[in-house]
Amino acid sequence: MTSHNEPCVPNQNPSATQSTYPAAGRHASLRDLWTTLAAMPWLWCWLIAALVAIFQHGPMPMYSTRTLSVAWEMWTHHSFILPYLNGEPYSEKPPLLLWLIHLGWLVGGVGDVWPRVMEVLLGALQLVLVAALARRLFPQRPAVARTAPWIAGAFTFGFLFGLQVMYEVLLADCVLAALLCLTPKPGRDAPRFAWFALAVGLGLLSKGPVMLLHVAFPWLLGPVWNRWAQQERRRWYLRGAIAIAAGGLLLLAWVLAATDAGGEAYRQRLLIHQTAGRVVDAFAHAEPFWWYVPLLPVLTLPFSLWPRCWAALATLRRPFEHGLRCLFAWLGPVLLGFSAVSGKQPYYLLPEFGGFALLVAFALASREEHHPSGPRWWQPWPLALLLGAGGIALALLGNLVRSGHVVDHQLVEVSRYGLPFGMLFLMLALVLAVPRKAELQRIAVVGLIAAVAANGLFTLTIWPAYDFTPVARMLAKAEAEGHPMANFESNDGQYTFLGRLTQPVTQLHGMAEATRWAQDHPDGLVITYPRRLTALDRTHAAYIQPFRGIWLAVWPAPDFVQAQAKGQLDD
Repeated sequence: MTSHNEPCVPNQNPSATQSTYPAAGRHASLRDLWTTLAAMPWLWCWLIAALVAIFQHGPMPMYSTRTLSVAWEMWTHHSFILPYLNGEPYSEKPPLLLWLIHLGWLVGGVGDVWPRVMEVLLGALQLVLVAALARRLFPQRPAVARTAPWIAGAFTFGFLFGLQVMYEVLLADCVLAALLCLTPKPGRDAPRFAWFALAVGLGLLSKGPVMLLHVAFPWLLGPVWNRWAQQERRRWYLRGAIAIAAGGLLLLAWVLAATDAGGEAYRQRLLIHQTAGRVVDAFAHAEPFWWYVPLLPVLTLPFSLWPRCWAALATLRRPFEHGLRCLFAWLGPVLLGFSAVSGKQPYYLLPEFGGFALLVAFALASREEHHPSGPRWWQPWPLALLLGAGGIALALLGNLVRSGHVVDHQLVEVSRYGLPFGMLFLMLALVLAVPRKAELQRIAVVGLIAAVAANGLFTLTIWPAYDFTPVARMLAKAEAEGHPMANFESNDGQYTFLGRLTQPVTQLHGMAEATRWAQDHPDGLVITYPRRLTALDRTHAAYIQPFRGIWLAVWPAPDFVQAQAKGQLDD
C-alpha cells in the first residue's frame, strides 16, 4: 500500500517516462509549429516568389555589386571594422549588412548565394514584423494582421528592389522592430525601451543616422497615439531619449574604431561629408519638394490599381483609432522629411512600405464592416486591364518586328519571348477579371507572379547588357597576368567582387589624365564608358558590351593612346 503522503505516480519506470513524454512533447511542438506556419500562407507565397526571382540573374550593377565588392575587399583586407572599396576606406555606409555577409562566408565560403538567401530571409522577417505590428496596433481587428503581410509582400517595387543586396531591407526590419517595441502588447502597456535601444542601434549600424528619421517621429508624437505615453509623458520622453542615446552608442563605438583605423582623411569623410555635408545640402532641392507624391501610386502597385483600395482610404473618418494615429505619426512626417531632403530615391521609402500596407489593410478591414461586397467598379479591373494590354502587346510584338515597325534592339530581343509571356499576362488578367472571393489575396498572388515573370523576361532579354561577369573574368585574368588596370570616370566596384579582384583599379578623371596613365603603363588596360561606339572602339577595343543605354569598352593602353591622338574616342 502507498502512503497517503506519497504522490500517486501512474508509471514508476524512468525509461518509460523519459521516452514517452518527451516524444509527445516533441510531436506537440511540431504540430504547433506547423499550425503557426500554416496560418501564414503569405509567407510561403512570398518565399517561393523571392527565391525564384533572386536567382534568375546575377548581382545587379551598381546596387548589389557595390555592396558585395565592399564586403569582398573587407574580407581580403582582413578588416572587419573599416570597410574598403577599390582599395580606399569606404565611408558611405556602416558595416552591419557587411558583417552578416561575412558570417555566411565564414560558414560556406565566399560567393553570392548566401547574400541573396540572406536578403530573402530579411524580407521574410519584414513580413512577419508587419503582421506582429498589425496585431499590436489593431488588436480588435484581426483582419488587418491577416491581410497586411499580403499587401506588403506584393508591392511590386518593394519586391523587386528587395532582391538587391543593399541596406534598405535590413533597415526596414530595424525600423519595424523599433516601432514594435513602442507599441503596447496584451498584458503590458509600457514600451520595451531596452529592446527599442537595441533596434535603434542596429538600424544606425545598418544605414547610419537616417534610421532616426524613420523612428524619431513616432516616438516624439507618442502621446498622440499611445495611451501609456499620454499618462506617463515624462517617463516616455526621458526613457525614449536614453534609449536612442544608448542605441547611438553602438554607432559611436564603430565610428571611433573605424576612424582610428582609417586615419584623419577617413575621419573627415565620415564625420563631415557623410553627416554635416548632407545636412548642409538638405535644402538644395535637387528634386522638387513634391517629387514623391506622383511616385507613390507607382511604389504601391499593384494595389494602387484596385479601386476598392482607394474607396476604402477615402472613407477614413475621425475619430481615428490609436493604431491609425500611430501610422499617421510615422508615415506623414517621414514623407515630409524625405521630401525636404535634396537627394531623393524611390528606395529611400522602403522602410515605410510596411506602414503603407498597414494603412491599406486597416482601411479595407474598416470598409468591409460596412460594405462587404460593394459595387462592381470596386473590383481590380484597372489592374486586369493593364495586364491584359501588356499581354496583347507582348504577343503582337513579334509581328511588329517582322513587319519592320519595331527595330529597337532590346524590343527585338523581347519579341523572341513575347508570345509565351504575353499569354501568361493575359491569363493573369483573366484571373482578376472573373469575380471570386479572396480578392485581395488574388491581387497579391497575381502581382507576385507578374513581378517574377517580368524579372524573368528581363533576364532572358536585357540582362546581358547589365551582366558584368564576362568583363570581370577578363579583368581577373589580366590582374593575374600582372596587367595594371584603370577606369575612366566612375568605378563603384561593379567588377571587383565578380572578378574577385585583389588590387585596386586606378581611377582616372578627364581624358588628359587617362592618356598620361596609358602612356606610363603600356601593358595596362583602360576601361571606358562611351555614349556611342566609334569604328576604333569596334576594331581595337579588347572588349565591348552595351550597358544601361551606353557602352563599356576595355582598351589596351597603346591602342587607347593612338585612338585619343586621332581624336576618335567618345568621352
